[in-house]
Amino acid sequence: MIAETVCSAVAAAGLGIAVVTAYRKRFLAAARIAAYALVPLGLVMTGIVEWAADTAFSPTAWAGFAVLGGAWALFASTRALERRRGVGTRKERRAAARSAQTDAIAPAASAPSLGQSARPTARPAAAPRAQGGSDDFSDIEAILKKHGI
Repeated sequence: MIAETVCSAVAAAGLGIAVVTAYRKRFLAAARIAAYALVPLGLVMTGIVEWAADTAFSPTAWAGFAVLGGAWALFASTRALERRRGVGTRKERRAAARSAQTDAIAPAASAPSLGQSARPTARPAAAPRAQGGSDDFSDIEAILKKHGI
């Protein structure tokens, strides 16, 4: 009975705050506040609050919560041990993802660019450009060779 009264009072106060917020022309915020304020009222009307109050004073319910807590602790500790040891399906999935990623990149594609970046490149002195566009293609060829294409 007390829980229903408290939830109704919280809902009424929340709706009051929503009205004040709407008066200040903040309609989106007012709608959100009203939505949050109606949740406790809906819980009271559906009977969940009464069920929760009955559960809170039941020793069987508290024993059930203890069993659930123990199950959660077991689950969490086994996951922690699995991560520490490095075995399990996650490691296998990560290894498969890494191998798929390295297979997707052509091994020879990055080798020339790494090799050429380690060596200093000597550019010829400014040679006079030939007539036409043949010199432009030599620049493009040099770029393609640099990237191993």
